[in-house]
Amino acid sequence: MSEIETIPTLDLNRYLGRWHEICRLPLRWEDEAATDITATYSLNEEGKVRVDNRCFDKDGKPTQALGEATPVDGTNTRLKVTFLPKGLRWLPFTDGDYWVIKLDPGYRVSLVGTPNRKHLWLLSRDVSLPAEIRGAYLAEAQCQGFDLADLITPQRTGRVVTDEMLANE
Repeated sequence: MSEIETIPTLDLNRYLGRWHEICRLPLRWEDEAATDITATYSLNEEGKVRVDNRCFDKDGKPTQALGEATPVDGTNTRLKVTFLPKGLRWLPFTDGDYWVIKLDPGYRVSLVGTPNRKHLWLLSRDVSLPAEIRGAYLAEAQCQGFDLADLITPQRTGRVVTDEMLANE
C-alpha cells in the first residue's frame, strides 16, 4: 500500500488553539467512554507545540494529558508527539506520528492519522460537524486506506474541562 498523503503545508500558527474530537479510531491508552474530548495546541518556550488533551472519563471525572509535538520537516504536516514527562522525552521510540491528511482552507476541520493507518482523528473547531462534511473527511480516510469499522464517536454534552476542574481533582 502506498504512503499516506498529507496536505502540502501547514501553517502552525493558524492550527494552534482548541479542537474538538468528532471521532477517532480506538487507542489503547484512551478511554473509549470518554466524553467532550478536546485538544488545545499552543507554542511552548522552545517553539515546539504544547499539546493539552482534556476529556471527562467514563466516571465523569475531568482528565488531562500534556504532551509536545515537533514538526519533522519544514512543511509542518508531519509531527512527532510525545506524552512522556519532560525529563524522559529523550528516550527513543517513545513518540507517535501525527500526520495532517486533510484540512479545510479556514483551518476549521482537520483529519489526522498515522502512517501505519491504525490511528485516526477527525477534529473540528466546533463541537459538531454537519454530516456531509464529516462524510467527506471520512471518505478521504477510506481512500487513503484507513479501516473505519471500529470508528468511535465520543459523546459531546457541551461541557469543557477547565483548569479549575483539574485543580480540584
